[in-house]
Amino acid sequence: MNQPADAARPAHDERAAPPLPRPRAPMSLVVLATLAVGFTLWAAQEVILPILLAAFFALVGNPILRLLGRLHVPRFLAALLVITLGVAGTVALTIQLAGPATEWVQQAPRQMRQIANKVRDLTKPVMQANQAAENFARVAGGEGSRRVQVVRTQLDDPYRALVRTPKLAASVLAVVLLTFFFMVYGQSLQRHVIALMPGRQQQRFTADILRSIEREVSRYVLTISVINTLVGAVLAGILYLLGIPVQEAALWGTVAALLNFAPYIGPLIGVVLMLLMGFVEFRDPLAAALPALLYLALHTLEGQIVTPIVLGRRMAISPLMLILALMLFGWLWGMIGLLLAVPMLVCIKLVLGKLEGMQRWARLLE
Repeated sequence: MNQPADAARPAHDERAAPPLPRPRAPMSLVVLATLAVGFTLWAAQEVILPILLAAFFALVGNPILRLLGRLHVPRFLAALLVITLGVAGTVALTIQLAGPATEWVQQAPRQMRQIANKVRDLTKPVMQANQAAENFARVAGGEGSRRVQVVRTQLDDPYRALVRTPKLAASVLAVVLLTFFFMVYGQSLQRHVIALMPGRQQQRFTADILRSIEREVSRYVLTISVINTLVGAVLAGILYLLGIPVQEAALWGTVAALLNFAPYIGPLIGVVLMLLMGFVEFRDPLAAALPALLYLALHTLEGQIVTPIVLGRRMAISPLMLILALMLFGWLWGMIGLLLAVPMLVCIKLVLGKLEGMQRWARLLE
């Protein structure tokens, strides 16, 4: 009598075979994939940036939506209220700052030429010495004293502004609409993403990751936004006390608040702008340097004391990683990249900290 085929198998075959090691991609393929992703992020920025900006603004508004939800306000009405107040505040601020910004841009070149003349008078002996050395080297080399002048002409396209204005308006409208839809339907989108997971354990794990990341990142973004707004308001008050008109002081306070979203690079640009503004507004060199010094002291107080106390060490990011992220995203997306670099880096750190086996990469960012 023949034995069944299963009984004829060796006993050791009944044991489950160990899982095969996961194949690793060659380094050349990893480099090519990284370059392809980077090129895609740069080439598709007109589509990616409105989505990222809308997600950023939605994260800012989510804690407010949760607060209104505790007051039994429907999420649709709460999102509509937050969007309406945000757009109205932005439009009102833009109208108030448009006049001082235009006036300063028109007057700054004339003032800067006067400053350049003063600097040129101070450095005139050095320039004369350099000119004499150049003439001596030219004569020694057998060259004539005549220089070739290159005249550059620039053709202004009158239709460029007409083309840019509708595209800018469409981008702004897209950001506003996407922000509203992220606020209203973001939780539903999370539930649909969780439903794609095959097992119940994976669904619970994914839900925990998405919920914690959304709450922590939204709290971080809102906190940073409030701190930067306060920094701008305090700087505007300081400039007003120094004799700067109130609208112009509000302009520089708004600029400082926006620059503060880009650590290290933004405040460095802010110090340079405050120095230029001081030389334009004040005649005395000490008075001209005072706005930059006060701005630097305010930023040092905020960056070294206020922000670490409010956020703690859990959200701390390595300064080297911050600079690298700012360089990368600034190169890819310009000023918007500088605005989004830090929130995206914090989000990446939180994701890595939640995934099993990736905690070491999260600690690398600290």
